[in-house]
Amino acid sequence: MFEKILIANRGEIALRIQRACREMGIKTVVVHSEADREAKYVKLADESVCIGPAPSAKSYLNVPALIAAAEVTDAQAIHPGYGFLSENADFAERVEQSGFVFIGPRPDTIRLMGDKVSAKNAMIEAGVPCVPGSEGALPDDPVEIAKIAKKIGYPVIIKAAGGGGGRGMRVVHTEGALINSVQMTRTEAGAAFGNPTVYMEKFLEHPRHIEIQILADEYSNAIYLGERDCSMQRRHQKVIEEAPAPGITEKQRQKIGEACAEACRRIGYRGAGTFEFLFENGEFYFIEMNTRVQVEHPVTEMITGVDIVQEQIRIAAGEKLRYKQKDIVIAGHAMECRINAEDPFTFVPSPGKIESYHPAGGPGIRIDSHIYQGYTVPPHYDSMVGKLIAYGDTREQAMARMRVALSEMAISGIKTNIPLHQELFMDAAFQRGGTSIHYLEHRLSEKKKGEH
Repeated sequence: MFEKILIANRGEIALRIQRACREMGIKTVVVHSEADREAKYVKLADESVCIGPAPSAKSYLNVPALIAAAEVTDAQAIHPGYGFLSENADFAERVEQSGFVFIGPRPDTIRLMGDKVSAKNAMIEAGVPCVPGSEGALPDDPVEIAKIAKKIGYPVIIKAAGGGGGRGMRVVHTEGALINSVQMTRTEAGAAFGNPTVYMEKFLEHPRHIEIQILADEYSNAIYLGERDCSMQRRHQKVIEEAPAPGITEKQRQKIGEACAEACRRIGYRGAGTFEFLFENGEFYFIEMNTRVQVEHPVTEMITGVDIVQEQIRIAAGEKLRYKQKDIVIAGHAMECRINAEDPFTFVPSPGKIESYHPAGGPGIRIDSHIYQGYTVPPHYDSMVGKLIAYGDTREQAMARMRVALSEMAISGIKTNIPLHQELFMDAAFQRGGTSIHYLEHRLSEKKKGEH
């Protein structure tokens, strides 16, 4: 086992990793920017190293500074957390070349899963269900295009191969509109991206976002820890997550979980990872894989009793997975609210000094947060200041506990999105469970219309 680990991150995840290490008797080295000098985990670390000024490009993304910090403190391994360099294959490679252990998958695995096309091909080969679509670029022949669309089933979406950021896409509901839409998307793609190539996929109108948590070691052992529903999103940012996902049967969980575990064995995956899917009409469609620990990992820890961060460390140290699939029993229900320093309805960030802070408590409540009274939330980074997690025997109990916890939690001096969470936990559709990924945006825009 490692004697000392360098934590290459900040905020609540730095504290979370530090707690896992301390519990395991591992010393921690914390790196920090000038803006994070007063952070709680910096004060609690065995050693801390300032790696640069506030902007992330000059500190948390500064690879030579991170490697140097590991060298001067004699750390043996580097945990990247999430965000920043956690899915950067070049960084993982540099870490290994410099003689340290990267707590995560191998660099080539990160590369494979980081490219949408190679990831999808790897999943198709492994038998993981993907969104049905054209195999590669659409042909020029209108008859062939119509055949492909018919096979996929309407509605379909035409996408520019070089597109991104929601641009270069067109949804088609009928065969009559198909060919014209393809031509228009091609023309636009050529003009906007310098690449007129387009492909076609099935368009999912009301999908949910459901993800499968896996753990795999380097000896081809892989297990899945059930699923999470992360459909409550705004601008592709998750707001509330829960586990298990409402309405997923044990049979569905087993089938998709086994497929993900098998995919891990096939690609030689090691560490913790998450397969993200769109889910509609009982079908799962793979979208991407995250090759790191996720923000929402606590809800899975609550329902399985597995410490995902400690398992990441054990796997990186070369240990065999301690669990077989039959050991994983899902019990109860857990929900997580991301608490952000922002206006709850305009979403404008609200950095500044926390004048007073009263965390929530009570049965089944967990708070992952690095803030304290007198702490100043810096303006340079993501606005998340903590995660409030509620566990109960049933979904209803978890929701009731979360409502109580949200009413108890008090943070003054900055604005937070707690009032938005309170509204959502009173929302009838959310209470029923199973809302789509478009639900929150739609609800917010309706609310805005009502105000005008």
